[in-house]
Amino acid sequence: MSEQYIHIELNSDRTLQDQVREHLLELILSGKLPLQEPLPSSRRMSKMLGVSRNTVVLTYESLVNAGYLIAKPRDGYFIAPAYHQPERLLDNQEQQCPPSDGIDWQSRFVITPGNKHAIIKPNNWASFDYPFIYGQVQNELFPIEQWRDCARKTLANRSDKSWIDDWVDADDPMLVEQILSKLLPRRGIYAKSSEILITIGTQNSLYLLANLLCNRDVTLGLEDPGFRDAFNIFSSFGTQLHLQPVDCDGIVVDERLNDCDYLYLTPSHQVPTGAVLSDTRRKSLLELAEQRDMILIEDDYDAGVNMQDNPVPALKAIDSNNRVVYIGSMSKSISPGLRLGFMIADEELINEARSLRRLMYRHPPINNQQQLALFLSLGHYDSYLRKIRTLNTTKLIKMIEAIDRYLPDLKKSAISPGTTSIWLEAPGHIDTEVLAWQAAQRSILIEPGAIHFQGGEPPKNFFRLGFSAIAPHRITAGIEALQKTLYGL
Repeated sequence: MSEQYIHIELNSDRTLQDQVREHLLELILSGKLPLQEPLPSSRRMSKMLGVSRNTVVLTYESLVNAGYLIAKPRDGYFIAPAYHQPERLLDNQEQQCPPSDGIDWQSRFVITPGNKHAIIKPNNWASFDYPFIYGQVQNELFPIEQWRDCARKTLANRSDKSWIDDWVDADDPMLVEQILSKLLPRRGIYAKSSEILITIGTQNSLYLLANLLCNRDVTLGLEDPGFRDAFNIFSSFGTQLHLQPVDCDGIVVDERLNDCDYLYLTPSHQVPTGAVLSDTRRKSLLELAEQRDMILIEDDYDAGVNMQDNPVPALKAIDSNNRVVYIGSMSKSISPGLRLGFMIADEELINEARSLRRLMYRHPPINNQQQLALFLSLGHYDSYLRKIRTLNTTKLIKMIEAIDRYLPDLKKSAISPGTTSIWLEAPGHIDTEVLAWQAAQRSILIEPGAIHFQGGEPPKNFFRLGFSAIAPHRITAGIEALQKTLYGL
């Protein structure tokens, strides 16, 4: 047979059996293997690939069980007749369509989200020596064994395979109950199951709300500087955006907000400054919302990892008139790749959001919901959070000490004790885009701040340092290296 095709670059991150099976399947489906000749014997194949003979035998048997191969006693393994005709579209050049002059897609787009400015985070951030990146975690800390255990238990329940079914627009009731009984009360929020919707993260919640509530006749207030993706989402629907300044007490509450129909804000830790909205402003906002018939959209994105001993309750917790739409996420507290979040709001709004979600993707995968529900119910989430909070507290102390030592002039206000990032202001002549590039050459990853300002001429001397992804022992050396980079410009 054509043994030149039997070659695999083995990856240590995956099982050998999976890699061998994947390679053989590709050869079978592509039609590259001869049909009347047996595959190499298990002994020959193991020698060719540099794997154990048992690995090859198990792979062959799994392909027989799946119907890709047939085993003939004393003759070996052959490609099953069902796969003698490879599934190919357009086997020759004559069948291909002639090239066209191209379609003018730009003239057809109603919106062009690709043209909007967005925060750029390198995929290889973990390769940096000093990754002061926001929104990522130390992967080695994730409770992988507990997560796998929950996955096994979810899939092993023979009496309940409901995750296979299409739930249309429903959510897993156990996950809903866990969020209502364990997560929300810590923020001072008590809600009914009819007032919660599971989403695939904060940005999905914002997109649902923008789709339901916003058009060119609607004015929505945003913090400035603020969360860039919120700006991009709401502006995509033609919403009139009012940019409201922030200071060390959070968003400024004054008459400039009077004409807003909605206000999106991050009161627990303002994005990107980390400021906590003061009690006085919280009360003023709720009074203003009642007086001006305004709806407040509260993004409590980092509630799970807030390290404060007694964090300020959510704005939703003191809302007696149901004017606060509360959105949360598991991205910061468990894993940014999990992509599960939730929205708490008046039942009528939740019903419409559920109907819209059904049109978009029906519901988040039920197996993921059930796995997360079990993770919460067995106490793994609480155990993990305690470790993360303790570690982040240590990191924050090291960050403050290092900044006070090497970059004291850049800290313009007090740093919140519960934040996982620090907002700094460089001298006015410093362009932090340039600083970020120079720092990257020294394996330091920082986030330039201009992207968070929504106006036409944003200041270029701000930047943000996240520390949830960097190991504690690297923080001081990283800040020292950043100082040398900064003052070398």
